[in-house]
Amino acid sequence: MQRNLHDYARFGDRLSFLYLEKGRIEQEAKAIAYVTELGRTPIPVSGLSTLMLGPGATITQKAIDNLSDCDCTVIWCAEQGVRYYAHGRGGTHSASRLIHQAKLVSIPRLRREVVARMYSRRFGETVEPDVDIRTIRGREGYRVRTAYERLAEEHGVQWKGRNYDYSSWEKGDPLNRALSAASACLNGVCHAGIVAAGYSSALGFIHTGKMLSFVYDVADLFKIDLIVPLAFRTVAESDKSVERRVRIACRDVFTEQKFLSRLLPEIEKVLGNDSHDSRTRPDQPAGRPEPVDDRAEGRDIPRQSECAGP
Repeated sequence: MQRNLHDYARFGDRLSFLYLEKGRIEQEAKAIAYVTELGRTPIPVSGLSTLMLGPGATITQKAIDNLSDCDCTVIWCAEQGVRYYAHGRGGTHSASRLIHQAKLVSIPRLRREVVARMYSRRFGETVEPDVDIRTIRGREGYRVRTAYERLAEEHGVQWKGRNYDYSSWEKGDPLNRALSAASACLNGVCHAGIVAAGYSSALGFIHTGKMLSFVYDVADLFKIDLIVPLAFRTVAESDKSVERRVRIACRDVFTEQKFLSRLLPEIEKVLGNDSHDSRTRPDQPAGRPEPVDDRAEGRDIPRQSECAGP
């Protein structure tokens, strides 16, 4: 039975993410359940934006069906959520925002304007589109280095520079592991917002050539102010179990600061898109795919009823 769209939580009102590993996720009525040797835990999904599945997690087709029905993005990731592998898409069926994004990426003048707005958001001051990109990147590098050095001094931790190796994760120092874990959480939530709004994660403006280029662009709008101080603070408290503690701290901060309610409007601002409702479009209710016959209308494609065959 199709659920009424008014039953769903607004995307910006949802919990940011839930990380599960070493268990089985099954259908539980219109929700899901997390099953381990310790028991069965029901999880409502209409108020969840992102489900992150780590090593040892398995999920049934019926559970995926419920998650898809509630527009919850599913992300498969490494242990402690420190690496992204794959995701299941969000719920919008409109391509209008993707078309708008592709236009901005493809026209050099429009792309420069988006890049300028992104850096203006980071710097807190206006950046003109005609400023040389190398100059802007130099300013950004200085801003990031200064922020890291200031936070290291403020929290009394040693900062040796950004250095990590996913193939030798445990060899990294606690601060770099904390920063990577926090970035993975931020990227996951940004990815969920991008997919839910109907944008492409691959069509980036500053970052290019990766399937998550736009995710990195969006995450960088918030990273220095949101998760970097959190990572330094976590390590200053203790260098034990930093990945788990950072992930929990990210979840709490995202919820306290209503991060999801800020995320989509910020994306709209930097892309110059005046529409703020990611769940609907005028000619197509959200969460409901177009019938094949409607898609064929006006495109010289035979309607199903006109197709001959067995």
